[in-house]
Amino acid sequence: MNGISTILLLFVSNVFMTFAWYGHLKLQQMNVFTDNTPLYIVILLSWMLALPEYACQVPANRIGFEGNGGVFSLMQLKIIQEVISITVFTFFALFVFKNQTLHWNHIAAFACLILAVYFAFVKGFGPPIRVCDPMGPSRYTSPRVETLTYATGIPFQL
Repeated sequence: MNGISTILLLFVSNVFMTFAWYGHLKLQQMNVFTDNTPLYIVILLSWMLALPEYACQVPANRIGFEGNGGVFSLMQLKIIQEVISITVFTFFALFVFKNQTLHWNHIAAFACLILAVYFAFVKGFGPPIRVCDPMGPSRYTSPRVETLTYATGIPFQL
């Protein structure tokens, strides 16, 4: 259930985010805002939309994060959020801004995002990449050689 709640909250969050970031452009096209509308008014309106966005985004990440009992790693949460964001934006661009068109390169970019989701959820291609602190646990201890192990398992000296 945590996974579904997380995805639904991320979706709602991204709807608000898209309207906060791009809705003012549509309002300008509709002459609700003009070139004479002060920028601070547009920013305040966007901030008012950003508050509900954060009210959904923060709980989504807290509920979904495996460190809080959720089902997603931090990387998986970010990849999911990006795919939801571009999906919401695509529908927004096509249906709110009617003069926008979808081209092959947009579809290719979306396919790459789907591949990113796939790779974010695939378990294990060898050992994890570990980055060691070259200074060791403290700068004041005797110098020592740290090893950086890549997914290939080949040790590299720093």
